[in-house]
Amino acid sequence: MAVVASAPGKVLMTGGYLILERPNAGLVLSTNARFYAIVKPLYHLLSPDSWAWAWTDVKLTSPQLSRESMYKLSLKNLTLQCVSSSGSGNPFVEQAVQYSVAAAHATFDKDKKEALQKLLLQGLDITILGSNDFYSYRNQIEARGLPLLPEALATLPPFASITFNSEESSGENCKPEVAKTGLGSSAAMTTAVVAALLHYLGVVNLALLSDQNQVKDTTDLDVVHMIAQTAHCIAQGKVGSGFDVSSAVYGSHRYVRFSPEVISSAQDSAKGAPLQEVLLEILKGKWDHERTKFCLPPLMTLLLGEPGAGGSSTPSMVGAVKKWQKADPQKAQETWRKLSEENLALETQLNTLSKLAEKHWDEYNSLINSCSMLKPEKWIEQATQQSQEAIAKALVGARNAMLGIRYHMRQMGEAAGVPIEPESQTQLLDATMNMEGVLLAGVPGAGGFDAVFAVTLGDSSNHVIKSWSSRNVLAMLVREDPRGVSLEDADPRTREITSSISSIRIE
Repeated sequence: MAVVASAPGKVLMTGGYLILERPNAGLVLSTNARFYAIVKPLYHLLSPDSWAWAWTDVKLTSPQLSRESMYKLSLKNLTLQCVSSSGSGNPFVEQAVQYSVAAAHATFDKDKKEALQKLLLQGLDITILGSNDFYSYRNQIEARGLPLLPEALATLPPFASITFNSEESSGENCKPEVAKTGLGSSAAMTTAVVAALLHYLGVVNLALLSDQNQVKDTTDLDVVHMIAQTAHCIAQGKVGSGFDVSSAVYGSHRYVRFSPEVISSAQDSAKGAPLQEVLLEILKGKWDHERTKFCLPPLMTLLLGEPGAGGSSTPSMVGAVKKWQKADPQKAQETWRKLSEENLALETQLNTLSKLAEKHWDEYNSLINSCSMLKPEKWIEQATQQSQEAIAKALVGARNAMLGIRYHMRQMGEAAGVPIEPESQTQLLDATMNMEGVLLAGVPGAGGFDAVFAVTLGDSSNHVIKSWSSRNVLAMLVREDPRGVSLEDADPRTREITSSISSIRIE
């Protein structure tokens, strides 16, 4: 029986750079761009001597990259060895497999271990698929002479094949990179594979988590989080802030990072410690990350635009900021303090808007729809009742906080010598924030030349999309979806086929 799990991509709205250090928080939104992992047995019939096998087979297929890899999994020390591959390996999936299988071994009793052994002897057949939104298809759209509009993106087949950047990388033998949009594909992919494997092997039951808003006991989700977070860090070769994996597991929220020491035992496993022992330590470890419920207030839309500048290298930008922090600690501390205050102000205003929407829905609905057609300087005038005045003030407060965040991020970039909000992005964001019905606009996460984001009111997103297109910016199909990791009922390719058939109109 196949198990299909999916995990969302992310947009870090506030907390770029600061989120690397506790106790600074970031607001991370999960999106409708999802990564899928399909896990099923490789063999349905086993030979009578299979009980004596020391290895089992693992097959990894990535249809979008036209890649297939075969591995041997040692049933004794649970390590993977690649035996054949039609491309370079995938360290994220490899670590996800090793840590998920080790988690089953570490937590099961004797009877369950016997059943696990039989299941593993059937081999593992893993397929990974990412929504088109994780990758840049801008070149294909331009080559086909289509307009830079979301409708053009919608004409691409689901899970379209991914082309590689044709530009030569530095170094003659460097493999060209896949063009991505900055939604955290490696974190979503790792989480989806871990979740599908843990469910398939019987470590967690994702079926109980179908409505995460109603879930009181998050133990199974926490297990997925610990293992995905560890696998992702080991595959990356460093301990990042982890917000991308956290949102892939739990969905939209306010996040404070975990102490890096919690996965130090996993880093030791590279020195030869048995994986099962490492896993027990990780599962018993003091995971001290903080997660508070958060999502955009009602009647607000998240928009992402791809400027087509080719993206930026987050690790090198983070490195430059850290270097500046060491060189000028006083100035850095002052900038971070101000940035932290503006981040908190934005969070407070958005939470206020959510509460006001709940308390005064009709007034909220009416005011948001009025403001969606007006430039921001006219918003306060629209408030005709006391409750609407509070809503209008919170809208303007959120907007001012965003302007403050952008100002301090630019300052930090100039001081560190990296383009956190490059001049071209500044012009685009200023123009966007001056449009009717636009609440916020900024560069998500570490900034640079990746996608920009905007948050619009009511139905105002359409004119933003058209305006972006005239500025050579492609608005993506991505929207906020607060759901985290989920168990799916079928291979998403079959669902996409049936839904496209049902949407065809016969004239």
